[in-house]
Amino acid sequence: MTDPHALLPTLTRIAEALERLAPPPPPAPNLHGADAFVWHPGPPARLAPVKRVSAVDIALLQGVDRQKGLVLENTLRFARGLPANNAMLWGARGMGKSSLVKAAHRAANRETPGCLALVEIQREDVRTLPELLNTLRAQPRRCLVFCDDLSFEREDADYKALKSVLDGGIEGRPANVLFYATSNRRHLMSRDMIENERSTAINPAEAVEEKVSLSDRFGLWIGFHNCDQDTFFAMIEGYAGSFNLPIGPEELRKAAVEWSVTRGGRSGRVAWQFVQEMAGRLGVRLDG
Repeated sequence: MTDPHALLPTLTRIAEALERLAPPPPPAPNLHGADAFVWHPGPPARLAPVKRVSAVDIALLQGVDRQKGLVLENTLRFARGLPANNAMLWGARGMGKSSLVKAAHRAANRETPGCLALVEIQREDVRTLPELLNTLRAQPRRCLVFCDDLSFEREDADYKALKSVLDGGIEGRPANVLFYATSNRRHLMSRDMIENERSTAINPAEAVEEKVSLSDRFGLWIGFHNCDQDTFFAMIEGYAGSFNLPIGPEELRKAAVEWSVTRGGRSGRVAWQFVQEMAGRLGVRLDG
């Protein structure tokens, strides 16, 4: 019978050879090269820097004063190292939900340059949120993880990864990470998904409650609603004044009404599209 101790040198050489063949571990991400990054789960997983974030100044966001105050205060508290809440911004399309998140991030870094990194995760990568948080956990920089247009469909189990992150799990949410999401749906779930749970579960009430309660796990739950005509005009005039569009208020409002009719509604997105159209007609460059 072979002496096990005699095999030890051979086994050691094999282990060392395998270690040399294995790919080296990925380097720790450097979050100081930019103020924003996009998460790519890979393989290999990486954080791609964004040279310039597409964001407007927070003062230009009109008609959402209450929402703006809540998001900005929460973001600035977090950037200053104080306790803050995960936030879900839900409601009407085009009313500035994602614009507000990016504007609040810009405002925080304007107050203290480099204090806050914005990390965008795509909806289809939500299942990798725990991996992303583990990557960010050891970073000295504070990170605002952002998922735009988040929602879940029938047979979609990715919401469980989000629940785990919001609940904190055993390790808890990293102290240097905050999570913001936007959604057109109040509870992130489609009505069909909720009805399917009700019809197939052994205990329908508990199954539905599990899914609907996902939104309750956000400390801040901020609603956005369709704007009236006065608010729409305030948005238009705010942009026009900021970019010095050479057009009178009456002519501007008349053109804005015509534009909103052709677009079938009023919103912050429609207002911005109108301002781009007018700036093009008037020969004005928009550098904001």
